[in-house]
Amino acid sequence: MSGKGLSGPVSSRSIKESCVARSPSPSRLPRNLAVVVLVLAALYALVGFLALPWWLKKTLPGQFDQQMGWQMELAELRTNPFTLTAEVTGLSAEDREGEPVLGFDRLFVNLGLFPLFRGVVSFQDIRLHEPFIRVDLLEDYSVNFARDWQVSRPEAPEPETASAPEASTPLKLLFQQLVIDGGVLLFRDFSQAETAEFRITPLDLSISDLATWPREAAGSQYSVIAALGEQTIEWDGELSIAPLYSEGRLRISDLDHNTLGHFLAPFMPWRLQDGRLTIETHYQLGGGEPFELITSDGTLAIRDIALALNDRTDEAAFAAETVSVEGIGFDLSALSARVGKVSIRQPFLAAARDREGRIDWLASLPGADDEAAPEQQPGRSEQSFRWSVQGVELADGRVRWRDAALESPAELELVGLDITLGGLSDLLDEPVSYRIGSGLASGGRVSANGQLTPMPFTLEAAVSGSQLELSVIEPYLQEGASLSVANGQLSFDGNLDLDSQDDPLTGTFSGTGEIVNLDLRLSDDESSLLGWRTLRLAPIEFNVYPPRLEIGTVTLAQPTLNVVRSLDGVHNLARIVRRQSNTGNEPTSTQSTSPEASSGEPEFVFRINELVVEDGAVGYSDRTLEPPFSTNFDNLTGAVSGISNVPPQQGRVNLKGRLAGVAPVTFEGTLGALGTEDTSDIRLAMEDLALPVLSPYFGRYLGYAVDSGKLKMNLDYEFTGTRLKASNRVVLDRMELGQAVPSDEAISAPVKLGLALLTDRRGVIEVDLPVQGDIADPEFRVGQIVMRAFVNLLVKAAASPFSMLGSLADLAGFSSEDLGEVSFVPGSVELAEGEAAKLSALAKALRERPELVLNVRGGVNPEADALALLRARMEARGEELTDEAWAQAQQAWREGERPLPPEALGQLATNRGLAVRRLLQETHEVDPAQLFTLEPSRQAVTDEQGLVTVQLTLNVR
Repeated sequence: MSGKGLSGPVSSRSIKESCVARSPSPSRLPRNLAVVVLVLAALYALVGFLALPWWLKKTLPGQFDQQMGWQMELAELRTNPFTLTAEVTGLSAEDREGEPVLGFDRLFVNLGLFPLFRGVVSFQDIRLHEPFIRVDLLEDYSVNFARDWQVSRPEAPEPETASAPEASTPLKLLFQQLVIDGGVLLFRDFSQAETAEFRITPLDLSISDLATWPREAAGSQYSVIAALGEQTIEWDGELSIAPLYSEGRLRISDLDHNTLGHFLAPFMPWRLQDGRLTIETHYQLGGGEPFELITSDGTLAIRDIALALNDRTDEAAFAAETVSVEGIGFDLSALSARVGKVSIRQPFLAAARDREGRIDWLASLPGADDEAAPEQQPGRSEQSFRWSVQGVELADGRVRWRDAALESPAELELVGLDITLGGLSDLLDEPVSYRIGSGLASGGRVSANGQLTPMPFTLEAAVSGSQLELSVIEPYLQEGASLSVANGQLSFDGNLDLDSQDDPLTGTFSGTGEIVNLDLRLSDDESSLLGWRTLRLAPIEFNVYPPRLEIGTVTLAQPTLNVVRSLDGVHNLARIVRRQSNTGNEPTSTQSTSPEASSGEPEFVFRINELVVEDGAVGYSDRTLEPPFSTNFDNLTGAVSGISNVPPQQGRVNLKGRLAGVAPVTFEGTLGALGTEDTSDIRLAMEDLALPVLSPYFGRYLGYAVDSGKLKMNLDYEFTGTRLKASNRVVLDRMELGQAVPSDEAISAPVKLGLALLTDRRGVIEVDLPVQGDIADPEFRVGQIVMRAFVNLLVKAAASPFSMLGSLADLAGFSSEDLGEVSFVPGSVELAEGEAAKLSALAKALRERPELVLNVRGGVNPEADALALLRARMEARGEELTDEAWAQAQQAWREGERPLPPEALGQLATNRGLAVRRLLQETHEVDPAQLFTLEPSRQAVTDEQGLVTVQLTLNVR
């Protein structure tokens, strides 16, 4: 190794060999690293594939038992540490009672690796197949999961209060795909009286790209589909957790009434019997401050709904074929809701009032019997809730009302009910248009249209009704009247305006009304009491306040009234008003202090311009008589004008009719203001009434039937308030009595004599029977008073015939008491001074009353006539008649020493009777058939002048 060697050239081979000879042995680090990696991978794989599944499968049942008290079984658990996936199959868990509470067929989880380096736990895929979850809502409204957790983890003592630690950054979670496929959710509700169970299957859930931190990218998409039999829930849209935000669509379809009714039962006082509900809406939800919830384009559809008020009946109180609502929107932060069109088809509503007066719908509300809630205190400010409804349309509805509070339960049913309402809103002072139309099941139809304002309430309506059957109001009518409605239809048409802006409520009705074919009867009688073909009122003007009714013309066509006096003496008209029992709670009447009362005008004012009657008829029957009396007043036609209760008023009466088929009757006169002290003067005139029509009444009061005759009356009735002053001029023409009629009420006086005294030579009885009284007195009856007055007149005539004759005849200055006797000069047939004129007046009266018979009984006074005859004989013999001599003669006659011839007094009595008869018959031409001479009397009296008075008597043929 010299220098020579260093300076010389060196071959490449030598250099290579030299380098090889000097290099160390190859490095083992890569190999070792590879071995380590392989070992770690093997351990990682061993742990991931074997140890972790083994540990989890062993640990999880204990944890379930420790944390929840559940017994859990796991069929298989697999993990893949390289793909970061886990798969669990056949998991099932039972609670302490041994009931299945949780389980699934397969759970697959795929965790993303690389996002972990960014601090994000990213689940690329989570899939749960056929899960089973049982959720129990317990009696205390807790759920079984919370209960089992609390039972297994008794509450630890609360830690001492410490300052809150600084907020740490929350863990970022990302769920790229979360899927639940074909799950089952069993929900059991023990919070109510009856346990309910709901099995929701399938339960499908899909969520994509759900992050727990704010991201600039779009939010996650979600989709939920669940079914409970035919009931489905579809929920899809976007979801963000940070910030909390969701927007999407929710649709619940065919929700069954059993499901809906169960969850609404704690909040709704009624019971759902049938129906299915579908609801759909778009929504936006924000979890900021304030919390936001906005829904839009919502729809609600209910079909075949049926609702009962309580569990005691299966009868539906409300039902409808369909209920649909469109355009539903809600804004929580703005406290506003809007609803588009509401449509209800074939609704049915039933309402009833029980015997105690409770209305079932009101009674079914919670707290219906409690006192009203106190009003909101003034000054309390709360944000008002705003709402609006675009319109409501109800078609082909039916409403039934039953009222059991009446003595005879009532039922009213509306059919074919159609209602249309315009827009409504919380601005209640805005007018709302409406249209209502409905028929009545009993017959007829009503309608109304116009607009109303809720607050303050105002109403404008064009109302009409046609052919409404009045029989439906019969139960209400019978509350105050014993009447039944056999027939009758009501029609009306007009405009109604109401306004409550001021107190009290004001309003008017203007229109027409008509009732046709009315037939009213007493409740216990099948015969018609009151009726008419047509009652028309046009025009009608009614004012609510102050109350005022004005009618132009009332036309009453073919009215009929049947008045019957029953065997108990009570007229059927008196049985119409039902007497109410006196409960002692009637309010005490007080004098009105209203402005109208103080001004003298009545509180209720009415005026009828004209009442027109066409072809009316009134029937009257009196069953207290034997035989029963019956007659008819028909062809009643005419008018009454100016009917009012406001003075001064001067109405006119002009009516005509026919009594008993032939007798014309007229009513004429003036009419004052009704209910006031104004005077009304009504005159009635009647002619040619056949008296046999009244035969039953004559039989009752006179004891005789009437065979023939006619009646004529002129009545003048003056009413001042309730006081009556009447003149009844009655003319009986050729009245002939018939056979005797047994009657306890007949007078005992000689009726025929009384009639004969009243009957003139033409066969006419003409009397005036005045009547006075108060028609407000229930005992005051004009007809009965007139009949009694006539009977009393007959009794008076029969009892004092000459007095009656004197009151009827022209006595030429003689008193009626003088007609019954004739005075003679004692001892002769010479009439006393003036007696001839008296007999002349008597003769005239006899000639005027050919049915009268005068009985003449001659008579003498045993002493006055005997002494006069004695004196005449002494004068004829020329005997001295000085006072002393005449005194001795009288003494001798009294002692029987100077008797008269036995026949002297008898002959004088006979001659006196003959003298009166001859004077009347021959001089004054009295019909001999009217004169009878009776056996003479020897007991005649003398008057103050010493004249002998002969008594006359009257009789009838």
